[in-house]
Amino acid sequence: MSAAISAEAIRPGAAQAAARPNFIAGRWAAGEGVVARKLLNPADTAEIVAEVREASTAQVDAACEAAAKAFPAWRATPPPDRARVLFKFRELLEANFLELAKTIVRENGKLLSEAKGDVRRGIDVVEFACGISSHLMGKNLPEISHNVDSYVLREPLGVVAGIPPFNFPAMIPLWMMPIAVACGNTFILKPAEKAPLTGTRLVELFALAGLPEGVVSAVQGGREVSELLIANAHVQAVSFVGSSAVAESVYRAAANAGKRVQALGGAKNHLLVMPDADLERSLPALIGSCFGCAGQRCLAGSVVVAVGGKARQDAIVEGFVKAARALKLGDGLDESAGLCPVLSPEARERVVSWIDRGVKEGAKLALDGRGAKSVTRPNGCFVGATVFDGVTPEMALAREEVFGPVVAMLRAQDLDEAISLTNHSRYGNSASIFTSDGAAVRTFRARIQCGMLGVNLAVPAPMAMFSFGGWKGSFFGDLNAYGPDAVDFYTKKKVVTERWFGAEAPKDGWV
Repeated sequence: MSAAISAEAIRPGAAQAAARPNFIAGRWAAGEGVVARKLLNPADTAEIVAEVREASTAQVDAACEAAAKAFPAWRATPPPDRARVLFKFRELLEANFLELAKTIVRENGKLLSEAKGDVRRGIDVVEFACGISSHLMGKNLPEISHNVDSYVLREPLGVVAGIPPFNFPAMIPLWMMPIAVACGNTFILKPAEKAPLTGTRLVELFALAGLPEGVVSAVQGGREVSELLIANAHVQAVSFVGSSAVAESVYRAAANAGKRVQALGGAKNHLLVMPDADLERSLPALIGSCFGCAGQRCLAGSVVVAVGGKARQDAIVEGFVKAARALKLGDGLDESAGLCPVLSPEARERVVSWIDRGVKEGAKLALDGRGAKSVTRPNGCFVGATVFDGVTPEMALAREEVFGPVVAMLRAQDLDEAISLTNHSRYGNSASIFTSDGAAVRTFRARIQCGMLGVNLAVPAPMAMFSFGGWKGSFFGDLNAYGPDAVDFYTKKKVVTERWFGAEAPKDGWV
């Protein structure tokens, strides 16, 4: 393995120093692009967290060149040696766990508990990647024909790029980087332009774990930098998470360029509450799914389907509204807060416009969060928990992703109708059912058209040893994120069929 980058080389350009946020060829560099973005604290827009200038075209090209140069030696590094770097990376993540979580709070706005979960679920994937030697094992079958053996080898792709969103600035880069690098690839991260500090810090820690120069890089920027990475001839694969419209665009651009691509998009996740559900025990999960991270996550519940007769439907809606009304707005570091701000003033305006649209469409506004304020953070980008009742499947509220703390309540007489309402969506990320009836669960499991299902839990995110991905308009590609699918995504297979003259089996076979 090539010599690792020295800590002295990395530390002067620490990721938190926003003046030099690009990590290229083992060195930190100030952005040389035209665009510079001011990052505001979502809980207090009077506070400028950082100002980040994006990378220039030349800097993106330099990062790709450095990654291509580093690839042959890293590819030749034995998987157990790569795994040792991953173990060290995990140690550094644990040692800097609270710092990473607090950085997420400042740039993303999440509650500290949510930010800790963001980091923890990312570390889960690093732990999966630490077992890369086992994951890379091929298959073999001797004597597939007389005196002929065959086996499968896995090889890395080369330079790969990751383009994560703002809403999970630690977890989603950690879906990508560890497995890609463990498989023998070199990796270029373009952190989300709206929340770049956490991802850049992850690159720093990964480099400090002992990676050779060029194996990991970070380049800052928005759409233009993403397009440069996708188009660069050195980049062999692209992993993207964002809105469905952009995911489809990334998929088409990368696929047309002959690159491997996985592009995870948006969602309209339905939570089915059956007549026999334990409502008291289910409500905390429903509220957490719908309003956790201010609804800014692809597994957020955004449609609650109240199933049963009118009295039962009313009880579900009323119980949900009562629990949502009790959520306290606040800064992410306020332990008493139950609802964080949305990302930015622009995000707040967008969410409020969705609430206005719902009113115009004729839905009943059971809980209005438009005028909500935080007493302690008057300059925060807050939208209170918002619930619409009387929503019909044709309304935009029932069809489109809002990406905020806004919930549409649909009503269904029975499970068949609830499943039909769910499958009507053009998205297929996740769906959950709350019930005590095993037969209902079996029907739900068989008929729902989504990639991830929950039973009596409302955020059915698979653990790291499985894989994450939706159906329909929620996913573009063939191989999902992390888990076994990610190993397949970041490697290509080579099948060897061989015969050795002079080593033929005896006529009567081996004894």
